[in-house]
Amino acid sequence: MADKIVMEIARYSPESDHEPHFESYEVPVKREWVVLDALNHIKDNVDGSLTYRWSCRMGICGSCGMMVNGEPKLTCATFLSSYARNGNKIRVEPLRYFPVIRDLVTEIGGFMEKLKKAKPWLMRASNDQLTEGTYLQTPEQLDRYKQFSMCINCTLCYAACPVTGLDPVFIGPAALALAQRYNMDSRDQGAAERTATLAHPEGVWGCTFVGECTRVCPKHVDPAGAIQQYKIAAVMDWLKSFVTPRGRDAGSQAGND
Repeated sequence: MADKIVMEIARYSPESDHEPHFESYEVPVKREWVVLDALNHIKDNVDGSLTYRWSCRMGICGSCGMMVNGEPKLTCATFLSSYARNGNKIRVEPLRYFPVIRDLVTEIGGFMEKLKKAKPWLMRASNDQLTEGTYLQTPEQLDRYKQFSMCINCTLCYAACPVTGLDPVFIGPAALALAQRYNMDSRDQGAAERTATLAHPEGVWGCTFVGECTRVCPKHVDPAGAIQQYKIAAVMDWLKSFVTPRGRDAGSQAGND
């Protein structure tokens, strides 16, 4: 393992730059350091103007996502030693397909709006009162959607998704996986309402099942799998509308049956 490594970091200041450019920094390599440690070293000791996001440093908040040698990564969970061979360099860029605010910081307002379209909250058909008690759930019912609830909104899946790159209005993997998380929750009755919003070319039918979103997910959420499940539920809901007069009402439980 090399003692030092060169980091090529994308820099962009909207006040002075027409487009991003790269600046190189040499940093020491320590076995316990992750890429985020190297960025902090540069900011603290070399160039205090370097701008990037980070918070928990434990792979929980999801705010330190960046492109590392062309791959979407959480920089707090990507070890520097993995790249530190003689002659190697590390190129760090902001997550692709997002507008860049400054250096490695991206604008995620559009992503947050897409999350809202998934209606990520429990929806009930009846106005039940809390005095009637809580909605109990078995461990088996929890297991059905638990995997999809682990998303930390790091947006790595959006940076890996080719459809997001081609179609900016595509709702995207994280939002669709989140919708399926609630569709599969035994306490929820809003699957039909979400399907009316998401079962269209900008929603689940926009996904071409490349699977890159699942591959880069640091929490093993499997957004690609969630979207395919959602497609099946949407088709079943559509078929039920031809079989029973109340097929679409029945479809509100498509994710729960």
